[in-house]
Amino acid sequence: MSSRAPWIVFGSALAGYLAVGITLSLRFGFILGDALSRTAAAQAVLLSRDPHVSAIGFIFTPLTGLAQLPMVAFASWWPAITRWNISGITVSAAFMAGAVVMVHGICRDRGLPGRYRILITVVFAINPMIVFYGANGMSEAGFLFLLCWAVRRLIRWVDTDDVHDLLLAGIALGLAFLARYEGVVPIALAAVLVAVVTACRRGREHWKSMRRRAVLDAVLISGPGTAMFLVWITTSWLITGEALAQLSSSYGNTAILTQSGGASGDLVQTTAFSLGALIALGPTLLVTFPLAVVLATRRRDLEFVVAPLLFGGVLAFQAGSYITGSTFGFLRFFICAIPLAAVVVVQLFPAAGDLPTRRAGAYRRHRPSYPPMRTRAAVAAAVLCVSALPITAWAMLQPSLSSQQYALGYLLAGDPSAADSEATTARRVIDSFATERELAAYLDGQALPDGSILVDSVYGFAVLAASEYPRRFVIPSDLDFTQILNDPAAAGVRYLLTVPNEGRGVSDAINRRYPTIYDNGAQLYPLEFEIPNTGADQPDWRLYRVPA
Repeated sequence: MSSRAPWIVFGSALAGYLAVGITLSLRFGFILGDALSRTAAAQAVLLSRDPHVSAIGFIFTPLTGLAQLPMVAFASWWPAITRWNISGITVSAAFMAGAVVMVHGICRDRGLPGRYRILITVVFAINPMIVFYGANGMSEAGFLFLLCWAVRRLIRWVDTDDVHDLLLAGIALGLAFLARYEGVVPIALAAVLVAVVTACRRGREHWKSMRRRAVLDAVLISGPGTAMFLVWITTSWLITGEALAQLSSSYGNTAILTQSGGASGDLVQTTAFSLGALIALGPTLLVTFPLAVVLATRRRDLEFVVAPLLFGGVLAFQAGSYITGSTFGFLRFFICAIPLAAVVVVQLFPAAGDLPTRRAGAYRRHRPSYPPMRTRAAVAAAVLCVSALPITAWAMLQPSLSSQQYALGYLLAGDPSAADSEATTARRVIDSFATERELAAYLDGQALPDGSILVDSVYGFAVLAASEYPRRFVIPSDLDFTQILNDPAAAGVRYLLTVPNEGRGVSDAINRRYPTIYDNGAQLYPLEFEIPNTGADQPDWRLYRVPA
């Protein structure tokens, strides 16, 4: 196997995802809000009027935003980096290309023949959901890469007992938490898995002697993630007064759910959606998973347990969260079904050859020699992989399943007629931040000094990211924001950029300080003009002037 193969896989995937992402952004203006808000946070760290690292924010975990900093640093010279989310697209493309490399590595570690290795890798790489989230700057790409890395290293550890594999898996899981909060789930499950495997390696008669090593191995796999979790929540508490701002902050997910009218309380509906999302993204699992369980049992193949436990744990957590009404029903939350389906197909093939390793442990398992997989069976597995692509593509275009992706089906359509409500809504989704870009361009055209526009980032992140002059804005991450909010005129603020005091707008700091400002300027500030919004779920803006 050529040592250049992983780099060829990475480079090819990276180029493809970058091409798709830049086309979606520059050609169609299709940018997702969560991705753009992370870019705006990275911009605040470096280019705001009060730059500091904690401006990255504590609602989202920081990895995706921090990874953008090297590119965002150049946005002063090339504002398109933030305006069109090019920094976010580059980061997600690199992470998703890394996930493709990890899937390819799992195939190689299993000893798959070259043609099946290439096929499974390509099918994973071109899955429509993988392509879209490798190309849009969202955090799913980083999370998938790190989770795939952890799964690969844990699969290797089951056979090699190499502490290097265990440590690398632990680091990957820790970083996965910094990509998305649900990373705590595989950290806990991996600790249990590793402890059980270690304790059982010499049988019940040696249980007592293996308990200490089992605890040590569990600490090695969970230690990095636990440390990152504690450092993150402690830092958040020290700076903001909230350890888990995602749950307790007025900007967090729990508050957004309340402001949006709450999640569906229909148990049947939420369960049906969760099952539908799993089937849509991992349709082959209906056939391959039971077959893989049977084969793994016959072969006594402990490798099989890793992927269903880690990926499956995340999927169960997401389904449970939605069913209990603590999160939204987004198809992307079930994206782990795609790498799970790929790994399960890989493990239908018998393991071939011992894994090369840096330093094998005392309990290394030598792979038994199984007859090669029959050609018909291998071809059937390959066909199943390919058949998943149109199913996932179809699901992504269904508004009932895919509220954030279905607009992709209307990218090449012309202007919809007023009678076609679905097409009109899709067009508004595609144009979500066109109004904010126009507003930013207008404000950039004014001869304004730094710190002259007061805005909250609840909705204002899109304006901030699109602006060539982010230092002109006073934003919540500025250390003097509250002082300026209380007396804008004394601080030299000239404009207040406001949104309706409803829905998510109730958490806007300007609305909280001046509850009637959007309606009447709080009877303090004259209206400069109103900007109707063409984007889906985006507010109409009003710009109020601060008298000198």
